[in-house]
Parts: sequence; structure tokens; C-alpha cells
Amino acid sequence: MEQILKVVRHWGAPAAAVIFFTLWSVGEAGRMGPWPGLTYWPGTWPLVLMTLAIAVSVWQPFASLGLTALLLGGQLSYIFPAMHSNHWAIYLGSFIALAFILWTAPARVRLIAGIANVVFAATMTFLMISWRYGYGVGWFAPLYMGDRWAFYNYGWQLFALLLLIAAGCAAVGIALRLYQERGTLFLARNEAQASLKEAEVELVIEQERTRIARDLHDVLAHSLAVIAAQADGTRYLSKDQPKPVLDALENIAVSARHALVDAQCVIEGVRDDGLVTPQPRLSDVGPLVERMRQGSLRVQQSETGHPVELGAGQQLAVFRIVQECLTNALKHGGRGTAARLHLDWSGPGLTIHAASNLPSSAVNGGADDGGTPVRAGRGIPGMRERAHLAGGWLTAGPDGEQFRVTVFIPYGSRALSGSGGGSAPLDAQEPADAEKESAAHG
Repeated sequence: MEQILKVVRHWGAPAAAVIFFTLWSVGEAGRMGPWPGLTYWPGTWPLVLMTLAIAVSVWQPFASLGLTALLLGGQLSYIFPAMHSNHWAIYLGSFIALAFILWTAPARVRLIAGIANVVFAATMTFLMISWRYGYGVGWFAPLYMGDRWAFYNYGWQLFALLLLIAAGCAAVGIALRLYQERGTLFLARNEAQASLKEAEVELVIEQERTRIARDLHDVLAHSLAVIAAQADGTRYLSKDQPKPVLDALENIAVSARHALVDAQCVIEGVRDDGLVTPQPRLSDVGPLVERMRQGSLRVQQSETGHPVELGAGQQLAVFRIVQECLTNALKHGGRGTAARLHLDWSGPGLTIHAASNLPSSAVNGGADDGGTPVRAGRGIPGMRERAHLAGGWLTAGPDGEQFRVTVFIPYGSRALSGSGGGSAPLDAQEPADAEKESAAHG
């Protein structure tokens, strides 16, 4: 129904004008004479002007009112011939145009159109009854005692009839407008209800996420705190144990405490006051490497060029990528594995080279020579996503007896400001050859 009203609202006025003109032309065909008899018919100009008033009422309401005023003014000044007694209904075109104006026009224009049509009805009454113009409308017999007696006997009746017809057309236009506004309100209400339901669902999901995050934090906090306490207690009670054992226990306790802090940062994310919880920065890479060395990972760290200040998001990406590389080296290579970490600041961005020895099972065995491939993990995709979000790229894969990871994070005019998110990855700088990822280092 709404679609039909939209079509009628747009094309209804021209269609009504065509119907109005056609009905009058067919009804008066006998009186017009042979074609082109319309040019000799006294009702030609009233019919044409009323037809145009209907046709433009939707797009140009003031022009529609002006055409009606032009017709009435022209008849008062004898520019246009007066209406014949049986042609008075041509004036109804003004009221049909009023219906379209009240349906489609703004409130101010509707008020002006209503007042104007009351004036038009009064003028039409004068033109049809006065002996100077129409001198009767067919069912009112002419009175030969002047306009005063004619208006006294017939004027109020004809004026009331014209107002009644105008009110009927106006009621149709107002009813259509109210119906369309009602449909619009219903649509807005449905959209508001849908938005409210979506907001309720999002609120429930957010509450559930908060509950899970709190529960997970409590579990991790308890477990990691127990691990740290047990490691410290064992270390203090085992003074006569070899130094490597004491170092391992100390590293377990320190790693558990750092893991507890990192878990809290990741799970909670934002504190109650809305401030973002501090995240690891580039300056934390050195302590991270030192902790990994205490965990029996032989890390060789080097750096070239002059360091450049990176965005907070980029520094977090660098820290997490280095952390993942060293963790994978210790996880898959075991204690004593040699790893190399190099930070190059000499190019248009920070380039990170990380390499570690592959375990013998990964070098000598695998899917190609009958070995059972290890299930791929999430480490490398996660590192690549962090690098892309920081505006750079990452490649990872085996290289002989080593597993190499290369990361590029841009800075300078190409660096990201703030969080480091939302920038397109610099795919143009990535190597053209396909990456060969090792499933063992996933």
C-alpha cells in the first residue's frame, strides 16, 4: 500500500488533470462543434487553466493557486468569457488541486491554500450569480431585480455548496496525508523496536562477556598465584639444589607473575574509570629477552640504526610478535635452543628479524618424507594480523635448519598515529614468493 501511495503521490495530479480534461471534452463535444471546435468554445480557457492548476498542484502549489486566481481575475476583468450556466463545475478543478496540495505540501502552504480557496469560492459565487457575468447557474432562476436580490436569495446557498465541495476534497487530501504519516510513524516505530532489540541483545552479550572475563580472570589469578607461590617456596626450601634448578624455579615464579599481569591487561582491557590499562611497549622487549634467557633460551639480540618513536599500537604489536617468536623457539626447540633477534631501524620502517634452530624432527621428518605433520596453531596468523594492523607485513617459514620470521613496521610519514589500527597493509613491500609456514611453529 505504501508503494501505491508513493506512485499516486507522484503521478496522481497529472493523471487527475488528464481525466478532468477528458471528461469535460467528451461531455461538451456536441457543443464545441467540429474539430477544432474547442478554440471557439467559451469554456476553453477555464478548462485549460483548471487542468493546469490540477497538474502542477503537487510540484508547484503556489503556481496552482496562481492559475486559479488568474482565471477568476481574468473573468472579473472580462479578459476571459464568463462561465455559462451549465459550465460552473469547471471551477471544481480548484478544489481538486486543493486536495493534492493538502496531501503533499508543507503546513504553511496548506494553510495558505485553504484560505485562498475560501476566497476563490466567494469569487466564484459572485461570478456565477451576478447579472454582469454568469447570471445564474442553471438551477437558480435569474432574478431581474439586480445582484442584491440574487445574492440575498441564492448567494449563501451557492457559497455553502462550494465550501461543502471544497471541504470534501480537502478531507480526502488530509485523510491521505494522515494515512501516509501514520504509515511512516509505524515504520519508525518498527525500526526503533528493532534497534531496541539489537541493543538488548548486545547488552546481554556484553554482560555475558564481562562475566566470563571476570571468571576467567579469577581462575587465572588463582592458578598463576599458586604457581608463583609454589615456585618461590620450593626455591627457598631447596637451597642445596644445583643453581640451574634454582634458576628454573625463579624463572617459573617470575614468568607466572608476569603472566598474571598480562592476563589481567588482556581480559579486563579497560578499568572502571574508563582509562585503558597500560599495555607493553617497545621498552619492555629488553626485559622480555632477559626473562627468556633465564628460561634457558640462548637469545642473541642486536640492533642497527637509530630508533624511531612508534605509535602505541605499533609498539604493542612489536612486543607481542617478539614474545611469540621467542616463546615458539623455547616451546618447540626446548632448553638451550639458540635464537637470534635483530631490530633494524635503518630503512623506512622497523624491520625485525627473528630466527631460531628447528628441532631435528622438523628438519629430518615431515609430511614430505613420510612424517606426520604437526597440527597448525594460531601463532603465525596472530602475528601476521598484528603486523597488518600496525600497517606492515610479516613473513614466516623454515629456512634450512632455522625458522625465520621477518616483520616490517613502517614509521615516519607512513607510520600510524595512535592505536596503529585501520591502516591498509603494505602489501607492495611483501615478498612476491608464497610464504612457507612451518606447522611446528604455528
